[in-house]
Amino acid sequence: MFFRQYPTKDSTLSYFFGCGTLAKSVAVDVVAGDEPWFIEEARKANVKITHVIDTHVHADHVSGGRNLAQVAGAPYYLHESNRGNVRFDFLPLTDGQVLDVGNVKVRVLHTPGHTPDSVCLLVTDLRRGEAPWFVVTGDTLFVGTVGRPDLLGREAEMAAQLHDALHAKLLSLPDEIEIFPGHQAGSACGVGLSGKPSSTLGFEKRWNPLLSKGREEFVAAVREVPPKPPEMERMLRVNRGLAA
Repeated sequence: MFFRQYPTKDSTLSYFFGCGTLAKSVAVDVVAGDEPWFIEEARKANVKITHVIDTHVHADHVSGGRNLAQVAGAPYYLHESNRGNVRFDFLPLTDGQVLDVGNVKVRVLHTPGHTPDSVCLLVTDLRRGEAPWFVVTGDTLFVGTVGRPDLLGREAEMAAQLHDALHAKLLSLPDEIEIFPGHQAGSACGVGLSGKPSSTLGFEKRWNPLLSKGREEFVAAVREVPPKPPEMERMLRVNRGLAA
């Protein structure tokens, strides 16, 4: 298995990983303008880009996912709840679905809360073992904090969903699972993000102050958020295919 974490603008973290043996790969949360980097990394790894995934419809940057998918001749994936929410075709992701990336298997975990369509990607490398190795958490779980729940204006409802998704889908996983989030310090997508771009679930369970809170206390805490990202509405319209 090969794995690349790509720090890009606005403190966003993108990912490119896959199976070199069977020449398959997946690109996750591509930022517009970064498509050539993924094409070059695929060339160097001698693999085909077979899956392009956005963990949710982003509000802080313009996605390059659809463009990369078109250039690479790969399908573009979003969670199934985006049917009717976007004006373009995509392959729907469903909770529990497993994507075949050669010797790498990617299980989709639907984790609503930051947005209704948020997903995390639980990754297993069969050459290493049958147990999951790491999870790409998008804007659901960061190092030191969690995603903001207020982007739709339903803070309490979404915060409660986020609490439930974290406990049902992520915190039940083994402590040794590594986490790779969608942002690091400097992003407006959460409060208190660490500058460290990865962690483990065990470390976060012990030291992330939000993960030990009960539901009511959690909801109150995560509703304290920074200003919304600049040009959020424009970026959402672009990412939904409603504007150029």
